[in-house]
Amino acid sequence: MFEGPFDHSIIKRARDKKIVDINFVNIRDFGKGPHRIVDDKPYGGGKGMILRVDVIDKAISKVRESKEEQQRVVLLTPDGITFNQRVAERFSKLKHLILVCGHYEGFDKRVEKVVDEKVSIGDFIVTGGEIPAMTIVDATVRLIKGVLKEGVTSKESFSPYLPRGKAGLEYPQYTRPRRYKNFQVPKVLLTGDHKKIADWQHMQSIKNTLLNRSDLLNIKKRG
Repeated sequence: MFEGPFDHSIIKRARDKKIVDINFVNIRDFGKGPHRIVDDKPYGGGKGMILRVDVIDKAISKVRESKEEQQRVVLLTPDGITFNQRVAERFSKLKHLILVCGHYEGFDKRVEKVVDEKVSIGDFIVTGGEIPAMTIVDATVRLIKGVLKEGVTSKESFSPYLPRGKAGLEYPQYTRPRRYKNFQVPKVLLTGDHKKIADWQHMQSIKNTLLNRSDLLNIKKRG
């Protein structure tokens, strides 16, 4: 599942440049017995199978770098903190990030004792943690220094570039044709006046944020 998305675009270039190194660990390699069992039925009954704490702990211990202080082991689970741009920025500054992907019905609760933190990508359930891991890796890698040109991410959506360090939504952008049906490119973008354009973009960013994600500014919408 990982090899396709990680072999294209920004992540591929980052790997080719040796800026990031991405490794895949199959927890079944640490499974129990000849059949490499990684899960079992839950105590107390219930549907589905639960990933075993002893198997997960062995897998984490194998890849955790004992002398590396700038590393985090992150469990992908619905009751974790919600992943956002600020979390991605924090992860991008680490030397080593280990993402533990769930599957089946979930983890033995004791797995939480062998990780550093828990993260969720939203209030919904997916089949496993693989796709959330891809999302986190993509959002994190593009923020690592040297992956993209300097300044590219400074005014993207959810970056803290609005007054008082508030995160906002990016301003609208346009390209050719100048007129399409009854829709036209805003005249200010055609003036060549960089100051006016920058001011317009800034105000549009605030407006876009107020209309669509006022929660980012801690402002409640009326009506």
